[in-house]
Amino acid sequence: MKKAFYLLAVIVVLLSGFQIIKTQLVVTVVNELGNKEAGASVQLFETEEDYTKETNAVAEAVTDAKGVARFKDLKAIPYYIIVRKENRDNSGGGEKTDKLEGGRINKITVVIQ
Repeated sequence: MKKAFYLLAVIVVLLSGFQIIKTQLVVTVVNELGNKEAGASVQLFETEEDYTKETNAVAEAVTDAKGVARFKDLKAIPYYIIVRKENRDNSGGGEKTDKLEGGRINKITVVIQ
């Protein structure tokens, strides 16, 4: 019985160091009419300077047929977002997420014009 208790304690300690869900961000891109935009380029930046200079993107993705781009294994910090498709983008929107919640799937919708 004592061995089983110690084994269970070791398993609990080991598993407590692992997150089942990593910090994620799901970005849905829509146009000015509210239609979802497939094929839009989405970039994430950690700092305003990188965002302004458009350098050192920490993650990049292209939206799928439903206008969604998914990012995994992110830090629980705010991110600056640039979205582009053809001659449209989210400039002027100054997209910045709130601080992402760690170990959760965070969601944001970005409008391109």
